[in-house]
Amino acid sequence: MIAVVAVVGEGVLADYVYGELSSQYKVIRQTDFEAGIPETADLALVLHDAWNPSVHKKAEEVLRPTGTPWLRGFVSFGEGVVGPLVRPGTPGCSQCADLRHLMAGRDRKETWEIQQRLEAREGMPSDAWASRTGLLQLAHLLGAEAQRVLQGDQAYSEGRVYLINLKTLKSSWHSFLPDPLCPVCGGLPDDSPAAARISLQPSPKISTDSYRCRSMDDLSKVLVKDYLDQRTGFLNGKMYDLVPPFADVSVNLPLFTGDEGAAGRTHSYAASELTAILEGLERYCGLEPRGKRTVVYDSYRNLEDQALNPVKVGVHAKEQYVRPGFPFKPFNPDRPIHWVWGYSFLQERSILVPELLAYYSLGCGHQGFVYETSNGCALGGSLEEAIFYGILEVVERDSFLMTWYAQLTLPRLDPYSANDQELQLMIDRVRAVAGYDLYLFNSTMEHGIPSVWAMAKNRKEKGLNIICAAGAHPDPVRAVKSAVHELAAMMLTLDEKFEANREEYLRMLQDSSLVQNMDDHGMLYGLPEAEERLQFLLDDHRPLRTFDEEFKWKTRHADLTDDLKDILQVFRRLNLDVIVVDQTTPETKRNGLYCVKVLIPGMLPMTFGHHLTRITGLERVLKVPMELGYVKQPLTLEQLNPHPHPFP
Repeated sequence: MIAVVAVVGEGVLADYVYGELSSQYKVIRQTDFEAGIPETADLALVLHDAWNPSVHKKAEEVLRPTGTPWLRGFVSFGEGVVGPLVRPGTPGCSQCADLRHLMAGRDRKETWEIQQRLEAREGMPSDAWASRTGLLQLAHLLGAEAQRVLQGDQAYSEGRVYLINLKTLKSSWHSFLPDPLCPVCGGLPDDSPAAARISLQPSPKISTDSYRCRSMDDLSKVLVKDYLDQRTGFLNGKMYDLVPPFADVSVNLPLFTGDEGAAGRTHSYAASELTAILEGLERYCGLEPRGKRTVVYDSYRNLEDQALNPVKVGVHAKEQYVRPGFPFKPFNPDRPIHWVWGYSFLQERSILVPELLAYYSLGCGHQGFVYETSNGCALGGSLEEAIFYGILEVVERDSFLMTWYAQLTLPRLDPYSANDQELQLMIDRVRAVAGYDLYLFNSTMEHGIPSVWAMAKNRKEKGLNIICAAGAHPDPVRAVKSAVHELAAMMLTLDEKFEANREEYLRMLQDSSLVQNMDDHGMLYGLPEAEERLQFLLDDHRPLRTFDEEFKWKTRHADLTDDLKDILQVFRRLNLDVIVVDQTTPETKRNGLYCVKVLIPGMLPMTFGHHLTRITGLERVLKVPMELGYVKQPLTLEQLNPHPHPFP
C-alpha cells in the first residue's frame, strides 16, 4: 500500500520536496490548513521559504488531534531549519524546539519580538537568503527524512533540529529537550500533598569512601549530550578559566532577562565541566516550578494548620521594611500568596511552603516579603542524595553566619593533622601558585555536623587581601576541600577588578549600605583596611588543634540514606525541622537526577546585600553561642556583628 504524504505550504522548497517524493508516494499538495488534513495522511510536511511561526502553531493545533506525525522545513535569517519530527502525544514539539533555539541565541529578546510580529502578520513570503541551491539541499534532506519515517526507521529529526547556513552550506544537528511548561505538549501534574510525601529509599554509595550514589563516569554519558548545546541547549556555552590554581569551568544558563553562570571546580577540567553542568541544572530547577503546577493560592491565616509560618525561617526587621525603596513588604498573614507542598521530616507530614521561599527567583514582586537565594538547593543522583547535600549547604552557611554575627573565636585547625595527601598538595599549590596562606577553623554548631570556615590570606602586595569560604560534611576533610576550591576560584581572577574599583570598595567600608550585591561582600574584604573586622579569627595566640581533637562525627555507612537518617535524627533531637520541597523537573528526571530545596526553620539563611539581612525570628543566633561555651549568657541583637558578612 502506497504511503500518503501531505505537503502543506507554498514556495520553492515545497515544490522541490513535492517533486522528490511524488514518484514514490501519493503526495497531496495544499497551501494551508484551511481544509484540514486528509485522514489517510501518514506524514505531513510543512514547508516554506521563510519563517512563519503562526503556521507551525496551526500545524500543532490541526495535526495533534489526528495523531499525524509531521516535519517542518523553513528558512530563518539565512539559515535553513529542518525538524523536529513531531509525533502528537509525545513531548517535544515544534514550539519546544523554537523556545530552546530562541533561549540559546544571543539576541533572544529581539528574536522573540520578531517572532511576535511575524505571528501577527502570518510570516513573510521568502527569506532573502533562500537561494535555490540552499533550498535544494534542504529538500534532499527533507526527502530522506520523510523516507526514514515512512519506512519505520529511526529519523534523525527525533528530538533534534537540523540547521544549515544557506550562504556557506555548513550544517549541523542539534538536540533539544521538551519544555515542561510548553502550552502545546507540556502537561505538568498538579502539586499535591500526596506527591510531596517522602519515603526514604536505599541509596547505595558507589564506593565505601564516597558520599555519592552515581559516578561521574556514569553521568558523563548524558550530561553534555542532553544539556549542553550552543544552539538549542538550555545550557548554551562553556568557558575554561586557566587563571585559578585549580581547574575551573563555567557553563552558561540563558535566561530571558540575561545569562546566569554556573561553575565547576575540581582537579581536572573534564570533571569540572561535568560538575558545572550539574550546577547549572540545579540552578535551572530552582528558578520556578517546572515539575508540578502550583495550585494553592490563599492566606496563611486560612492555611496555618497545614502551612509553614514564614517568620520561622527569618524575615527582615521592621526598620528594614520601612526604608525608602526597600523592595519587600512585611509578611501579611491575611494576604493570599502562592504555596507549594513540601515534606516535614519532624512532623512526618506534607506541609505548605510559600512558593517564593521554595524557588529563589520569586522573592521580588507584589507578594515578596523576603529575599531568598539558592540556599539549601541541591542536585543528586537520587532524591536522598539531593536531600543530604541540601541539608549540608544549609548547615555550611548557617555555621558561617553564626560565626560572623556572634564573632565566635573558633578553634583554629592544623591542616596537616588531617593526614590527607590531596589536601596537603592543595594547600601547597594555593601557596605556590596563587600566593595565599590558608587558615582553617572549626565552625561546627550545636548539631555536631562537621563545619569549617576557611580563610585565604594574601602574601602578595596586590590582589584580594582576605577571601573567606565555608564547608560542611560528615567527613571534615571533604568539607575543607570544598571550601578550598571555593576560595581558589576567587584567587588571581578578580585582582584587576579589585584594583580598578578600590575606591568604590573603600566607600563600602565606610558605608555598609553600599554593599548591595553578592560580589560586593567578597570584594570588600579584599581591602587590607577591612582585615581588622576578622581579628576575632586571626588572633594568633590560640594553639592549633588537630582534626581528631575537634571533630567527633564518626558514623559512616555503605548506604547514603543511612548517613542522611543519622543527620535527620540529630535535628529531630534538637527539635529542628527539616522541610524538603522537590524541585525535580522532567529534564533532570529523564537521567535519574533529582533536585530539592531544603529549609531548616531556625537556621540562618545566606543573603547578599547588607540591606537584605534576615535574622528576625531566628533566636538561635542569640542562644547557640552560649550553648557552645563561647559566651556566658545569651546575646542581644545589639551585640551582633553590624558589618556585612564576608561570604563571597
